[in-house]
Amino acid sequence: MTDAAPRSRGHLTPGAVGVRFDRFELGPGLSQLVRHVWLVTWSLADGVVVPQRVLSYPAVNIVFEPHGVALYGPDSRVDTRVLQGESWAVGILFRPAAGVLLTQTTPSDLARMAPDGESVACAPRDAVRAQLAESDSSRLVGTLRSWLTPAADGIDESGLLLNRVCAIAEGDEAMLRVDELAASVGVSVRTLERLVHSRLGVSPKWLIECRRMQNAATRLYSESDVELSALAAELGFVDYAHLSRRYVSILHETPDQTRRAGERARAAASAV
Repeated sequence: MTDAAPRSRGHLTPGAVGVRFDRFELGPGLSQLVRHVWLVTWSLADGVVVPQRVLSYPAVNIVFEPHGVALYGPDSRVDTRVLQGESWAVGILFRPAAGVLLTQTTPSDLARMAPDGESVACAPRDAVRAQLAESDSSRLVGTLRSWLTPAADGIDESGLLLNRVCAIAEGDEAMLRVDELAASVGVSVRTLERLVHSRLGVSPKWLIECRRMQNAATRLYSESDVELSALAAELGFVDYAHLSRRYVSILHETPDQTRRAGERARAAASAV
């Protein structure tokens, strides 16, 4: 594992009592295929349920759980999973280029398979389970590297371009329009739309929207004093009303509800 764990804005409700998240990279040679691996473990008292909300990045995930291994496509909707009891999950967040190398199912069909996903029969499920039981992180990294390295050789020029497009849309806070995104990689808007839709099943506009919604949700959840109008302006919305409408349509709650949820989570953590 690397010394500095990768960061993620896709997990919208971090810090729940009894739930631990870890993230790590798989090392050299896989950076265009895999973004990072995430590991969640939880141990909750009887009767306690913890909802975990995720606004996914524009890429596929493969998730190992005690009952099986499944591949999940990118989805423009918030996914909510309810944790209870004691268990674990290991997920691999891939780069956008990886989807066509891992499944022949179209992105739209993958989205319709939620929440069950597509079974991954070739995954090293037993090895991952054993290494988790032994808390052997180095062997876990080795197992996943051996399994995924052959796929990295299949990334083509279109895949590399898609990775670059998504990285710019995510990382450039000033990027607000699709035509600007297309110009940043030297292609037409139509070419960009065809590439993103065929490989990811979403629009280039969603790549920008995803960044803004992730930023809004994580800020609101973690900062109780964030001023809503100022946040809307910072994220490039015309006003708070515009931000609120888009936020509710995607996250199915108001910005203020997210902020209050964060306050409750921090109060619960401090009481332990």
